[in-house]
Amino acid sequence: MKKLVAYITTGFPDVNFTIDLACALKDSGADILELGVPFSDPVADGAVIEEANLKALKNGFRVDDIFTVSKEVAKNIETYWMGYFNPFYHKGMDYFSAKALSLGVSGFIIPDLPYEEAQPYKQMLNGMGLNLIDFIAPTDSADRVKKIVENASGFIYLVAYAGITGSGKNEDLSQISKIVKNHSDTPLFVGFGVDETSAKAKVKYADGVIVGSAFVRTLLDESLTGGEKIAKISALADIIKSVINE
Repeated sequence: MKKLVAYITTGFPDVNFTIDLACALKDSGADILELGVPFSDPVADGAVIEEANLKALKNGFRVDDIFTVSKEVAKNIETYWMGYFNPFYHKGMDYFSAKALSLGVSGFIIPDLPYEEAQPYKQMLNGMGLNLIDFIAPTDSADRVKKIVENASGFIYLVAYAGITGSGKNEDLSQISKIVKNHSDTPLFVGFGVDETSAKAKVKYADGVIVGSAFVRTLLDESLTGGEKIAKISALADIIKSVINE
């Protein structure tokens, strides 16, 4: 069965809501949870996730909030912390890795940490039983893909197109997926621009999809109550999980 990875912005609109939403996503078919660490300059994210990041920070998000959420949800669903390198560097990877281990978190997703610079951290984390997720893109050469994925753990994040999240572009992922499969048994998940209309096509050559903007867009809808937001996002997760497994 192909998997659904769900990204949500931690602490938006508040911590208790994030916990409730995470539990609802698990019940609606999400297999893995990405808890986004709000940051003021999320360079790989589009306007939707950027707005949620800024609103979470304005509402008083603190790094400890991601620990509070993880304590409640990581025991029930495989959980990763997704964030930019600045907060991890500022607090220290030792600090975050110790917290992750104590809370049952599986690892980190840091999109602005280049592969070469990530290697010392990756070795440290792998030695502790944690994963640092590797990214590849359709523009990577076959040699570079082989180099990146040979020692990948957790899952491999295939960026569906060059650009930012949520822009809905389409590229042929067949060749890049074939190269990955030839060099790694680690699950391959496709992210960027995935929603209920694109998920089936994007998952064709992969083991699952990563959905973020499609969920966060509902978080930003101020016409909905908290309960309505959770219900709408849960319904969307259920649809996407069904579509990718048709």
